[in-house]
Amino acid sequence: MSTESVSLRQTGASALWAAPFRPFFLATGVYAVVIIGFWLGGWFGGWPLPEGISPMQWHSHELLFGMVAAAIAGFLLTAMCNWTGAPLLSGSALLALFGLWLAGRVAMWSVAWLPGWLVAAVDLSFLLAVAVYAWRVIAGADNRRNLPIVGMVAMLWLANLLFHLGVWESIPELTRRAELGTIMLVVLLMVAIGGRITPAFTRNWLTRNGDDAAVVRSWPVVERTTMLSTLLVLLMLVAGAPMAWTAMAALLAAVANGVRLLGWAGWTVRADPLMWILHLGYAWIPVGLLLLGLFPWIDTITSSAWLHALGTGAMGILILGVMTRVCLGHTGRPLKLPAAVVPAYWLIIVATLLRVAAAMALLPYRPAVIAAGLAWMAAFAIFAIAYWPILTRPRADGRPG
Repeated sequence: MSTESVSLRQTGASALWAAPFRPFFLATGVYAVVIIGFWLGGWFGGWPLPEGISPMQWHSHELLFGMVAAAIAGFLLTAMCNWTGAPLLSGSALLALFGLWLAGRVAMWSVAWLPGWLVAAVDLSFLLAVAVYAWRVIAGADNRRNLPIVGMVAMLWLANLLFHLGVWESIPELTRRAELGTIMLVVLLMVAIGGRITPAFTRNWLTRNGDDAAVVRSWPVVERTTMLSTLLVLLMLVAGAPMAWTAMAALLAAVANGVRLLGWAGWTVRADPLMWILHLGYAWIPVGLLLLGLFPWIDTITSSAWLHALGTGAMGILILGVMTRVCLGHTGRPLKLPAAVVPAYWLIIVATLLRVAAAMALLPYRPAVIAAGLAWMAAFAIFAIAYWPILTRPRADGRPG
């Protein structure tokens, strides 16, 4: 343990910088509110959005490479220490990494005043630093099982590079493929990580409560099919394959992910919000893939429907669910969701249902999208407010981190 870590634990003066999940999860919650708030104001209220980039591109970029990237960094840089036994990134080094993320956000909000190459260079620095640092730690520990996770982060950096190239070289098709590729990359990450933590947490919960953990099942053929079919959808979207072919791959991935989820027996943990939220969030992956699979043949299913099922649904719900759990476990607190945070779960579910319904014209577009955005903002605001003292104070058990 470093002297700096001991100091952080003993004084609590800089507990926020004692572990990666602390600043990055807090930033995820706050930025989720900010970005959607400004988006709603700009889209429906006439607020000025950053110029120099189309509003839709800016919106998707900041959700994916701003909010979601912060959540990925917080989780990966914390979890890899459990995988490898390496010390947590903390103190000034963590502050510097967070500064790269924040600089990227400032650059993207300043696109009207800064040259495109500078915006890209600043924004790209964060994921590159995360990938390089994670690779050094994981490869240094010869933890080969988790190197593919680092590879996915590196691919996210590449997708961000292609996004910037598409914007500043005025190649809309390149930007669009980068967006779709990023969404499916994040889905692939959720499939990889969710496939580890959700069944493991479910078995542990059942064992602690005296129930039969053997009801949680995994089948090797389903596991392989799930990963490969989801990867195939990603590759086909990026390559611009005919939509009918992509849709068939998406249907296969939807079935594989659905069967996988059923094997985890989520109904057995319905009494614990920290558990059922993980199952429910993962459920939006097969739903989103199913909508993508049906998209070419059903007129009411728009591209916005499957994108928001995966984005607002799978990403939003799983990010919120994982953050609320990790913050408790890694600060030495009981794994019991604070009562004040339970409404956040229901709000993010409502936000997903409203946004997908609006995309499919099942509800009037304007009021449904506004209501979905407000529900999303309220969910993450509740998290940020309720978890602020947890994330900014030393661990309850006095340990470092």
